[in-house]
Amino acid sequence: MRGAGAVPSMAIMPMLLVFLLCAIREVIPYSAHWKPTWPAYRVPIILPQSTHNLDKPDFVAEAKLEVSSSCGPQCHKVSPLPTYEEVKQYLSYETLYANGSRTETEVGIYVQRSETEPKGRSRMKRQIYGYDSRFSIFGKDFLLNYPFSTSVKLSTGCTGTLVAEKHVLTAAHCIHDGKTYVKGAQKLRVGFLKPKVKDSSRATNISKSAIPDKMKFQWIRVKRTHVPKGWIKGNANDIGMDYDYALLELKKPHKRKFMKIGVSPPAKHLPGGRIHFSGYDNDRPGNLVYRFCDVKDETYDLLYQQCDAQPGASGSGVYVRMWKRQQQRWERKIIGIFSGHQWVDMNGSPQDFNVAVRITPLKYAQICYWIKGNYVDCREG
Repeated sequence: MRGAGAVPSMAIMPMLLVFLLCAIREVIPYSAHWKPTWPAYRVPIILPQSTHNLDKPDFVAEAKLEVSSSCGPQCHKVSPLPTYEEVKQYLSYETLYANGSRTETEVGIYVQRSETEPKGRSRMKRQIYGYDSRFSIFGKDFLLNYPFSTSVKLSTGCTGTLVAEKHVLTAAHCIHDGKTYVKGAQKLRVGFLKPKVKDSSRATNISKSAIPDKMKFQWIRVKRTHVPKGWIKGNANDIGMDYDYALLELKKPHKRKFMKIGVSPPAKHLPGGRIHFSGYDNDRPGNLVYRFCDVKDETYDLLYQQCDAQPGASGSGVYVRMWKRQQQRWERKIIGIFSGHQWVDMNGSPQDFNVAVRITPLKYAQICYWIKGNYVDCREG
């Protein structure tokens, strides 16, 4: 299978390291009137080179609502950089269809210029840090409005985020345990919170304001899913956590406003160094839970933070709001996917973090191609 259109003539270095595949076109200096501005990135091009059929999988894995690893920031920062061929292997992907069939697609990576950027990567279930700072979102006036309306629930128990008219971004471990697909992945559904129809006979003698808004999930089946081979090849204690993301394509449009994806800027360029995300934490069933917190550390592929979270929030889209210079307006974009929890040995002292997978220029190019079907619309991160 070939990508749409011809690829421009570009030089490729066979052993190019992953941090050479991405470049920031400009850096916005700080000033008295500085606004946190979305930087312009030179996004590489990722195109399918060949696709072949695979045997139908066994849907036998137990769904996990979180993934953990003991390899923390320093561990990831000193890990060997992958070669160009390894990066191509990690970004190749598997597609699962609703009828249970699946394919594997090998990709090519094309770049125009390169600059060095550091490469990086991250156990236990305590995910509340001191005072619980999560906010349950109540009332249809909030739940059905942007940005909270972009959060959806997966039938496997995780959270996802609307990123296009028919596409949902989530964590790979919500549908695949690194070895095989989880139970329920073949008949995967995505749930949208909607108001329940009130019982008019019961409400006849009760004022409208006295009746609380009750919500229910309306479900849409998933047509196909894409999972990077970097997740399937690895596991939660290896490089796999760097690739803990997946894209779901729905069988029909959801007709809601969605949130665009964007390349994750360095933590020091985030507004207040802070991130936000909303998810369906399993200790608050039926509630959408919002939180925000500061980024504590980062590697090339992961953000380390201590946002309060519980299993069920996995797959939530991590977003920030920054200034879009071209359109002269503020815009929220998803810059990561909440993955799980880590215990980290920090100079002999155990410390725990919650971890989000960053959308790097390479991952942006891949996810955008999955959504758009061509690289021409994926040049701006």
